Amino acid sequence: MIDEDVYRKLFVEESRENHENIVRSLLLLESGEDQQTAIDEIFRSAHTLKGMSASMGFDAMEHLCHSMEDVFSLIRSGRCEVTVPLTDLLLTCTDAIEVMLDEIEAGGRPSDEVSGSLVQDLRAFTDEEVSHEPPPLHPTPDSEPASGPVYTLSVAIDPASAMKDVRAMLLLQNLDEIGTVLGTTPARDLIEDGKFDGPFEIRIASEAGEDALRTVASGPETSLLSLSGVPEPGHPAPEPARGEKSREIKNIRVDIQRLDQMMNLVEDLVINRGRLEQIARKHGIKEFDEALSMIGRSVSDLQNLMMGIRMMPLDRIFNRFPRVVRDVAAHDGKEVEFTIEGGETELDRGMMDGLSDPLLHIVRNAVNHGIELPEVREAAGKPRKGSIRLAARRDRDNVIIEVADDGAGIDPERLREKAVRQGTMTPEAAAVATDEDLINLLFEPGFSTTEAITDISGRGVGLDVVRKTIESLKGTIEVESEPGRGTVFELMLPPTMAIIDVMMVQINARRCAIPITNVVEVALARPEAIHRIGDAETILLRDEILPMYRLEDMFGLSQRCDTLVVLQNSGRKCCIAVDTVDGQQEVVVKPLSRLAGSCRGISGITIPGDGEVVPVLDVNTIV
Repeated sequence: MIDEDVYRKLFVEESRENHENIVRSLLLLESGEDQQTAIDEIFRSAHTLKGMSASMGFDAMEHLCHSMEDVFSLIRSGRCEVTVPLTDLLLTCTDAIEVMLDEIEAGGRPSDEVSGSLVQDLRAFTDEEVSHEPPPLHPTPDSEPASGPVYTLSVAIDPASAMKDVRAMLLLQNLDEIGTVLGTTPARDLIEDGKFDGPFEIRIASEAGEDALRTVASGPETSLLSLSGVPEPGHPAPEPARGEKSREIKNIRVDIQRLDQMMNLVEDLVINRGRLEQIARKHGIKEFDEALSMIGRSVSDLQNLMMGIRMMPLDRIFNRFPRVVRDVAAHDGKEVEFTIEGGETELDRGMMDGLSDPLLHIVRNAVNHGIELPEVREAAGKPRKGSIRLAARRDRDNVIIEVADDGAGIDPERLREKAVRQGTMTPEAAAVATDEDLINLLFEPGFSTTEAITDISGRGVGLDVVRKTIESLKGTIEVESEPGRGTVFELMLPPTMAIIDVMMVQINARRCAIPITNVVEVALARPEAIHRIGDAETILLRDEILPMYRLEDMFGLSQRCDTLVVLQNSGRKCCIAVDTVDGQQEVVVKPLSRLAGSCRGISGITIPGDGEVVPVLDVNTIV
């Protein structure tokens, strides 16, 4: 019995990859960069998507993909140009495909209610183009110079195959990777469209040898009927290989829930390793120490391997932003050049989910608020086309993501005026506020410099949510801006949140953990250096006046607190008073349960080797 849910899931995964490839290549095609490669990628992805839809019985998607493919054929043959209206139409079609995939993933079956009108628009476009120009002769596609012996393959696709066009197309693509396809009978376009009956022939020049050709041509639902080779003059025939070769499966798809379960097991191992280390120190058994040392190394290796498996390149979310920039720029009548750097930088999959929306908001704001209209830029001596750069890089133990634009920048004086008018600041406080203080107002709930509300942004919400989301990922966000020159948003994130190094301290005889990345130093609390300003305590430490917190509302009143732990976050410092410092330890951080809810100042809990539940301080809310 066929498990339809399994095939449906595989179909959605494969189709989303092809959908993303079409969107990305369409934007490249419109920009004029590497158009031949872009149209080839689009055509292959659309063709695969059409064949897979047909095999699964999703007729609405198949018909839409088929109509899109007709347009792509006209573009590839040079019979129509890529214009903005055409790109808009094709991107609207990709939006419809994305909606269909969402319906399929939810267990539904998409109808042609939306796609039907798009199919008509596409057919009207192709009919108009064909009526203006007679169909050309079958062009011979440009190919690389032939190298190596020339072979003729006779291949047959299983007549019962539901995707014989896709099987044929994949075969030709695989042959392209090991040689140069010189010609086919019937024509390649007909083969890729599935318009053939019985076997077909492929003529290829290749240095790979007969065994490699046999392996590629003998796949699922594909049979190699004959293979003949004629060496080129002066080129020796390939030496027959000894033994059969098989293609090794190098990649597998794994459900993300399974990875999460594996990660939970690794975290349990880390916790129990700490417990065993405590037992070993208590009893001092030599053999036990040696065995534990070996287990500890294996657990560490497994932990590092698991963390590596969970890491994903940021390209997975970066690739959606060129479309966003294009649409917002078109809506606002702006010209924007968008570049992406460092998309290969990796981040934990769990953090990737939470990062997408904040980055989307920042990128949209860069176009909507940052980049000026072309005529305004020209009057200011700037190029008409604005520039936005999205870049990622590793910096020691952190991942840095920057969104930089060369737009109008942020005017501190305008922020000062707005803060007084909205009542966010008193006139006296606004008069002495620094530029940094004023820029930080952008992250206050409800604060906005936009006078007019649009459907892009300007509703007084957004950046406050962005900051809260980034802080929930244990990251920070900073803004640098220069009026008339542009703005840079910098996000600093840990590559993973699951397993971290902490400093264990005690407050009122209760333990708590502090992320080691936020710890600057540990110092003695000298009573004569402590001063009270209003209701708050401060301390003079190394010529700096730092806020001092005792965390009594969290841990109760302590009689000692003669040790200070200096903390830092986003360039700001403070210190907390503790009883003792127990040392550094690697721990697993678990989120607070839904029953406990959120607690200001606590980011999660950890369970050391002795089994005690220890809170982990959220330094972002303290500093």
